[in-house]
Amino acid sequence: MKEYQTITEISGPLVFAEIDEPVGYDEIVEIETQQGETLRGQVLESSEEIVSIQVFEGTGGIDRNASVRFLGETMKMPVTEDLLGRVLDGSGNPIDDGPEIIPEERRDIVGEAINPFSREYPEEFIQTGVSAIDGMNTLVRGQKLPIFSGSGLPHNELALQIARQATVPEEEEDGDGDGDGSEFAVIFGAMGITQEEANEFMDDFERTGALERSVVFMNLADDPAVERQVTPRLALTTAEYLAFEKDYHVLVILTDMTNYCEALRQIGAAREEVPGRRGYPGYMYTDLAQLYERAGRIEGKEGSVTQIPILTMPGDDDTHPIPDLTGYITEGQIMMDRNLNSQGIEPPINVLPSLSRLMDDGIGEGLTREDHGDVSDQMYAAYAEGEDLRDLVNIVGREALSERDNKFLDFADRFEEEFVQQGYDTNRSIEETLELGWDLLSMLPAEALNRVDEELIDEHYREDGAVTEGDDGETETAQAD
Repeated sequence: MKEYQTITEISGPLVFAEIDEPVGYDEIVEIETQQGETLRGQVLESSEEIVSIQVFEGTGGIDRNASVRFLGETMKMPVTEDLLGRVLDGSGNPIDDGPEIIPEERRDIVGEAINPFSREYPEEFIQTGVSAIDGMNTLVRGQKLPIFSGSGLPHNELALQIARQATVPEEEEDGDGDGDGSEFAVIFGAMGITQEEANEFMDDFERTGALERSVVFMNLADDPAVERQVTPRLALTTAEYLAFEKDYHVLVILTDMTNYCEALRQIGAAREEVPGRRGYPGYMYTDLAQLYERAGRIEGKEGSVTQIPILTMPGDDDTHPIPDLTGYITEGQIMMDRNLNSQGIEPPINVLPSLSRLMDDGIGEGLTREDHGDVSDQMYAAYAEGEDLRDLVNIVGREALSERDNKFLDFADRFEEEFVQQGYDTNRSIEETLELGWDLLSMLPAEALNRVDEELIDEHYREDGAVTEGDDGETETAQAD
């Protein structure tokens, strides 16, 4: 720890101080004001005599009479299992009026890269309760699967739905857990959100009881940019502790990564760095990779860290640097669609440009169900054909299409209205999702199901396309004579 230093200048969000010996990049700083208040900051840039500091709480109340002390360490996160059920600000301080947190240890928020040799390949299925994800773009433990959204689209509602509903079905079925999802935890990191959004998040967490298994980090829009840089690292440090020390399966939801990248650009401008594409720092790819690559599984450890980063594409442009670089690093994407949203589809997920690159390794017999892959492939193909036919109808009219083509058109409509559409309060099991898929595929002629194994068609295809509810509430198939 270095002795107190003198402030020479205050410029916007930055404080400049004299130093008589080198200080480290990202080193934590304490600033003591004349009023006796102690503020914390982080070193942005250092020269031989002057250092620039970004203050977490803002520079209000700081003048030249304030003094600066360098702590000689980077930021650390105090971690304990008791963090579950707590709400923290973007710097990791409790804001829920709960009891004092007594940490078991303090961890560097930068984390350590997982040794590639020690990584286990992601394979087990995570059920989100959302058919468009579970059925068509399955999330796997240890995967990083982003949601690409746009301004004004309901990505926050989808994020809350996943936070409420996500679970590991195998844990409940084989007796490893107690059936209430106690071995599954959610880390929710919100960056640059408004106070109204924060209130909506908290109301939903408290109303549904999801807070009990969650740790929530809240960075608001009026909080300093440097705190926005820290928030996802605090969230991921907490996730790694719960996963690899306490054997939890942890799902990390980060929203909105666009606000995080804007903070990178703002800080880069304050440092007078040479900008890269569209003004973002040239190192943004590396910075994002440092976050996303903290997802995964480690050999010999029971727990896992799975990530769902959410970003809003500026101007709905998927070639923008933020979604572009995110797509390079992550293992697929879930695309939200403005046209589906305008039709009232909830959630408005467009499955055609969406992709989960690890889906094939997390589904099938023993994981979800043996027919999962075939059902998904066939629904993709049928929906894509229906979409193409919609364009043709605009030219020649529906009357010019064959009976087969009209069935594919009807399939595309019902796929959106019944499969993708489910609302934000409906939690579908993977069994319900696949049975709904068979219900829709049974609209089509059996000979048109060329991506499904014949034995599966014999077992699941409904000749009359009807599904009835049995007395016990189970779905039963009504077969024609």
